[in-house]
Formats: sequence, structure tokens, C-alpha cells
Amino acid sequence: MSYHFKEIEKKWQAYWAEQQTFKATNESAKPKYYVLDMFPYPSGAGLHVGHPLGYIASDIYARYKRHKGFNVLHPQGYDSFGLPAEQYAIQTGQHPALTTEENIKTYRRQLDQLGFSFDWSREVRTSDPKYYKWTQWVFIQLFHSWYDNEADKARPISDLIPEFQASGNSSVNAACDEDTPHFTAEQWKAFKDKEQQQILLKYRLTYLADTEVNWCPALGTVLANDEIVNGVSERGGHPVVRKKMTQWSMRITAYAQRLLDGLDTIDWPQPLKDAQTNWIGRSEGASVTFKTVPSAETKESYPIDVFTTRPDTIFGASFMTLAPEHELVAKITTSEQKAEVDAYVEATAKRSERDRLSEVKVVTGAFTGAYAEHPFTAEPIPIWIGDYVLAGYGTGAVMSVPCGDQRDYDFARNFGIDIPNIFEGVDISEEAFANKERTVIANSDFLNGLSYKDATKKIISELEKIGKGEGKINYRLRDAVFSRQRYWGEPFPVYYVDEMPRMIAEEHLPLKLPEVAKYLPTETGEPPLGNAKVWAWDSKQSTVVSNELIDHKTIFPLELNTMPGWAGSSQYFNRYMDPHNEEAIFSKEAIDYWKQVDLYIGGIEHATGHLLYSRFWQKFMFDLGLAPVEEYAKKLINQGMILGNSAFVYREVETNQVLSAGLISGKKVDPIHADVSLVNTSNELNVEGFKAWRPEFKDAEFVLENGKFIVGRDVEKMSKSKYNVVNPDAICQQYGADSLRLYEMFLGPLEQSKPWNTAGITGVHSFLKKLWKLYHTGPDGTFEVSDDEPAKENLKTLHKTIKKVEEDIEDFSFNTSVSTFMICVNELSAQKCRSRAILEPLAIILSPYAPHVAEELWERLGHNSSIASVAFPEFDDKFLVESTKEYPISFNGKMRFKLEFPLDMPREEIEAAVLAHERTQQQLQGRTPKKVIVVPGKIVNVVG
Repeated sequence: MSYHFKEIEKKWQAYWAEQQTFKATNESAKPKYYVLDMFPYPSGAGLHVGHPLGYIASDIYARYKRHKGFNVLHPQGYDSFGLPAEQYAIQTGQHPALTTEENIKTYRRQLDQLGFSFDWSREVRTSDPKYYKWTQWVFIQLFHSWYDNEADKARPISDLIPEFQASGNSSVNAACDEDTPHFTAEQWKAFKDKEQQQILLKYRLTYLADTEVNWCPALGTVLANDEIVNGVSERGGHPVVRKKMTQWSMRITAYAQRLLDGLDTIDWPQPLKDAQTNWIGRSEGASVTFKTVPSAETKESYPIDVFTTRPDTIFGASFMTLAPEHELVAKITTSEQKAEVDAYVEATAKRSERDRLSEVKVVTGAFTGAYAEHPFTAEPIPIWIGDYVLAGYGTGAVMSVPCGDQRDYDFARNFGIDIPNIFEGVDISEEAFANKERTVIANSDFLNGLSYKDATKKIISELEKIGKGEGKINYRLRDAVFSRQRYWGEPFPVYYVDEMPRMIAEEHLPLKLPEVAKYLPTETGEPPLGNAKVWAWDSKQSTVVSNELIDHKTIFPLELNTMPGWAGSSQYFNRYMDPHNEEAIFSKEAIDYWKQVDLYIGGIEHATGHLLYSRFWQKFMFDLGLAPVEEYAKKLINQGMILGNSAFVYREVETNQVLSAGLISGKKVDPIHADVSLVNTSNELNVEGFKAWRPEFKDAEFVLENGKFIVGRDVEKMSKSKYNVVNPDAICQQYGADSLRLYEMFLGPLEQSKPWNTAGITGVHSFLKKLWKLYHTGPDGTFEVSDDEPAKENLKTLHKTIKKVEEDIEDFSFNTSVSTFMICVNELSAQKCRSRAILEPLAIILSPYAPHVAEELWERLGHNSSIASVAFPEFDDKFLVESTKEYPISFNGKMRFKLEFPLDMPREEIEAAVLAHERTQQQLQGRTPKKVIVVPGKIVNVVG
């Protein structure tokens, strides 16, 4: 019987589904192991061969852990809310729920055909109301919480109210808005309800605030920084501008230090840890307050707070620079400078933060016409605005020291601003600055002659004495904007009473998405939910009712924004533990059993998005006493990308000729992507197919070489836009899922990116056919395995394979395991091994990698149950210990043949055995040798 992989794979996929082979239980005498993949967004294009890379690796490890006796949880679901489905709905009018459902069906079919050991009984979808009920629930908990800096944890907001009533907020050390006013107990009691709610909103862990956001007019929504590439939206490439909007935000900054400290406790890749560390951006320095100088136009003096890591250089500050978006810009700008400042602010709003921070840039800015008073010298220093200062970092204002900062220096030189030198006569080389102990301050009043460290202490002390500053730790991390102006996302469980947010009671969740006539913002600029006709909250009946019934007495408007994409992924790993619980996000028993993810596999591109936000939510859940650990994933691996092997044709400039790749040398050509499906393994293009695909080339002349049109090749990211996507369906159809799984692992180390080459899969497929033949004989492919005792060489091959594969899996070196399997099968084939004692364990160790063929062989070996939970074979080193040595037998220094003797055989016995051997007698032809040299364990030389 031949290796009919299609029948085999279909058979065992059906078996696993019917038997629920991989269903995990929340209680077991076995040790637990939780393997998690970053769940996919179900796009309309389905999977390409790059997507399953991490899933195959996690599946190998999950299957291996089952073989090692663990109760394994390996769930899967769908990150099914998001902008792509909504954009498609806008274009076609089709409801996002319908397209999402169809996309999920495609993904499920593709995932199933690859033989993954997912526990589909725990499937979650972020767009399912039964799931997002708990996303809404977490939001409510955040709203009802504040961060106590003294206790270093979140606490119920209800704890604050008695404290405010007893003593105001003077003794409250909380993470709160910077403009939170100080008030006494009497003032608190005198506040009206709305004023009290406004105060509490400044303490809540999720809150409403006017925030600088990335606004994309074409998409009609706010974008996160990681959703913007080169100043345009990642989705669609649309322009993005900076804009102030009232948004929901998450007070992630309260957790900044804990997020940093937690990185030391988890086994995550160092580059990812570095990315989060830099994103959080902890720095020590001082907060300094400058005051504006009142003018004839602006009679009021305004404080401008700045944060600096080098307060010792304050005497070198010769101007101030504000972010163009800074709230004081409009207040302090003089009428003479207003037109220039307004034009500059408008122009800056069209540039992304990344563009503004790029190293290669033209220095730009505008003078406000206003001045600030130096805290020590009282000298007036000019106030400028410049796009190299960001409103979202620090305070949005800097004291500019041109002799100590390159950006300040470039700015000052460009605009002719004074550059006082406080480093005159001081070593300011990079080496000296790196060793801050050697940096000495000069021309700096009472700091003259002090070292960096002493000057820093002194200046902070003096600032505190005069009430114009203090020592401070600052973080680059900003609070996370949590609102999106789109339809296809989680609705906020929020309604508004007297313009203040109120939470829908937990027992009335989920608040489901309403139906809308169209998915674009309203004509008045409201988010798409503004199109809903039935989107008001009846606080008496606790239900959604028609907007026409809003009376602001018992029926109130609901929030029109929806949550961002990362909302649903910030707790999904915990929900998997108890996905069907309708009474709680998870039971105590479930989370106490599973505790945390043991192995998480996903892309590093989520380093400062999902992987940071989810850590924040986990720490919050820990503070509530719900999660037993602060970090939800013990170990994380970032898989690399499988890159596409793009194909190109070359159109000669200013001609109607398209040249084969070998003809372009010395010619000016435009490279044009060709769909790789139109190219064979010899890089020959189907010219007529290309013309049909690209009608604009219908009349072009395709110039051949040697009668063929050869495409050029280049390795790029696998993407629809580059037409280099390879569909796994086609690979499975031609070679099978086991071949695909093995090949993706064989391409190289899991963490590295590597190019796809379909032609290369034939080698792996040939290996599987050779494996099949190991268990079958004769032209008709009869299954044949014997119960004979295995030979020593068989046992040696098996056990060195067990050892290497186990080491490789534990080290996640899956590529070298595939090579080991190939060597093993080659050796056993050469040994003509048919022993059950060898071939049975071989099927088990291969099972994590090629589960379908392993299951089929296991059944043919006479077993009635799945191979999935059979114990992994144990390595026994005694089979690798060499007990014999193959000696080269030489005559007068020339090796003629080899003989094998025990390693402990005495020299005299070796000599006697060699001389008695018939081949020795043939060599000597009756002569008596002069001597026989025996080097134990190495060689025998007969000297004649």
C-alpha cells in the first residue's frame, strides 16, 4: 500500500474531532501545562503558509507535553472585532458579523487541515456578546478603581469617598490627573454631585479626558501609534493628523514601574523586553517650574512645568520650547506672532510623532512672542514652539540648553538664539559625558566646580527651597487611549447622566452592538453608533430603548465610541480557562488550577501593543484578588516570519517590451510584481496567464531568453500586495499537512525569518514516503513489522534519535529534529530494521511533528486508541555505549579490511584472532609475519 496522505489526514482529523482527543479538563491528577498562541484575526484572505509557523511550533510542544504525562491546555479562538471587517462593510454594505463568520469558517477549515491539537471546546470570539460581556465587565472594574501609590496597587474607588469626606485629598497619594485640584473635607461636601463625579474621574483607572490622538479622517477613527507606519495608517495608507478629542483612556502609567519590574520575573525574549523597557522609558531627574512674564496683552503669569534629566544644566537654558499642541500656546502667543504660530500648529498636526522625532529632519519652529522667567536668575528667556517636542511626552515643554543637547543646539543655531557655554574649559567628549562623575559644571552660579551627581542633588535641593521644582521620576509611557470611532468593536457599558458617565449594572451585561443603517460616521461627525436608532438606556427598566425616548430623567444617551482592538485580547488567556462560565469571567477553581500560560508563542510586532496592555490588565486583575499571579505568561517565544519569494517581470522604460530576467543587464527597467501562482518551480512565467491577470500588458511584447520567459526573484515579506502569498491549501493538496508541518520547521530556527521555497518541500515529502516504506514491504506495500529482538545497531539509532529529539523540543530547536528524523530513517532503512521494539517508539517521537502518519502507523501496529497521549520513549544511554571497536587491519601500513573486536579484548587475543582470520592468511600466503603491532582501540598492523 502506498502512502496515501490525503486519506490518512482526513481520517485522523475526523477521528480527533469526533473523539475530542485534545479536550482538556480543569482538574486532573496530571501536572498541568498551558500552551497558547496569539489568536488570529480572521481576514478574508485566509491563511498563507507564513501564518501557521508559530502554531506548528506550539502544537509540537503541546503534543510532546501530552506524551510526557501532562494535562495540556492548548486552546484557540478568534480576534474577530476590528477595522478590516468594518471597512469591507462600508464598501459592500454587508454586515461585519456576516463577513467575520464566513472568514472564521475558512480559518477553521484551514487550521483543522493542518492537524493542530486545539481544544476547540474552549473557542472564544471577541465579537461574541457572551465573550465581550467580560471585556465590558473588566472595563467597569477599572472604572470603579483607583491606584494607591502607598499600597502600590489598585483599590476600589468607594474607598476614596470616606477619605475625601473626612480629610479631603491632601493625604491621598494616588495616580491621578496632573490638574487634580486640592480640596478640604468641607469643600468636598459642598461640591455638587456632578463636581464630585468630575473629581473622581481624575482618579479612576479608566477615565474621560481631552487627549492628543492620531486621527485618521479617511477611516473616521483614532489610531494607536502601532497602527501608523511612516505617517499614514497601516490599514489603507491614509493620512493621519494629531487632534484633541474627548476619549476614554486607561491609566496604564500607574503601573509603569511594576510593568518594568515584572520583566525581570518572566522568560521573554530580551529584544522584546528591551522594546517594552524603552517604551515605558523610566528616567530620573527634576520637575522645574518656569513662569511666563506678563505682557501688555497677556497680563496673567502662567506656570510652565518641565521635566529634565539634567537639572544641573539649568544655567545653560537660554530658551524654552513647547510642543505646538501645548495648551498654553494659544494663551501666551502675542497678536504679532499669532498668524505664524497658528500656521505652524496646523502644519505640525499633519505629521506623525515618528516623523517629528526622525533624526534626519529640517529644524522648524515658531516664536510665540512670550517670555518665561528663569527660576534662579529671573532673566527673561524666549518661549518658542517646535515639533521636536511632543505633547505626549513629559509635560510637553522643555528648558532648552543648546550647549548640552544636540536638538536644542540645532534649533538655537537655526533661529539665532543665544548659546551660553556652561561647559567652558570642561571635557565634554562622549567618553566624559558617558562617565557622568567626570562631568563638571562651569559658569553656573552656585553649581560651579561641582560634579554631575553633586550638582544634581544641589539644584533639586535649591528648587525645593524656592518652591519651583522637585526631584522626580518620569516615564515616557503615556496613558492608553481606549476609544475608537468605529462600529465593529465592543460597546462601552456606559450611559451619560448630566454629561457624566455612569456604568450599566453588571447583571445587565452584555450591552450588545445595535443595528445601524451604515457604518460611516454621521453627517454631524459622530461615530457610526450615532446612526443607531435604538441606542439609549432606560435606567428604570435596565434595557436599551429608542433614542426618541431620551428624557435625561430616566432614559439617557449611551456611549457612541467602541473599544479598541486590544480590548478583547487583554484577558482572553484567562477566559480560555473557563470559557463557558456565565456567572464570572472565570472560576477560582479554574484559574487556581491553570494559574498562567506556560508557553506563549506569537510575533514581536505586538511588543508595545497587546503584550504590554495585557500585562497591565493582568496586574489589575491580580490587585483585585482574581488572578493568582501578576504575569500571565511564564515563557514567550517570538517566531520569525516566513518570507515570500517574490517574482518580477521587467518592463523596459519608455518601451512596450517586457524583458526576461537574463536580458535586463545595462537596461533601464521597471520591476513589476508577478503573481507567484503564474510561475513554475523553474522560474518560468505563464505569459498568457500574466496577460489575462494584468490586461494592461495584453499588447506588450514579452522578450524571451532561450525560448522561455524567466522571472526575477527577491525575498520580501509575504503579502497580498506583493503577490507572493502561498496558500497552504495548495500545499496540503499536493504534499499533505504532515509535509507542510515538517517543512516549516525544517526551514530554520523558529525565531529567525526565512524565505519560503515551494520546491524545497519535495525533500521532506520524500522522507515521509521513505518512513512509510520502513513499515511496509513489497510492491503491494504490505504492512510488515516483526516481534524479533532488535539488533544493537537498531537500538543505537533509536536511542540517539530519542535523545536528540527530546533535547531539541525542550530547546525549541525544531529544525534540527527534522534532520535527526531523516538520519534515523535512513539508518534504519539501511539496517533493514522491521522490529516492533524500534518502529513503535519511532512513531511516538515523530507524532508531535507529523501526527497524521504517526496515528496511522500506530493503528497499524495494532493499537485501538490514539497515539496522542502515549508515553514518550525513555532514552537509555547504555545503547550508545560502545562495547566493540572496528579495527582497520593493515599489512605493512596498508589497510586491507576491518574486523570488530570487544573493547576489553586483551592484546594477545586480538593478535591471535587476526592471524587466524582467513583474509589474513590470504594476505600472507603462507609467510610468517615478522611482528604484529596492536594498538588497543585503534589499529592492527601486520608487518611481513
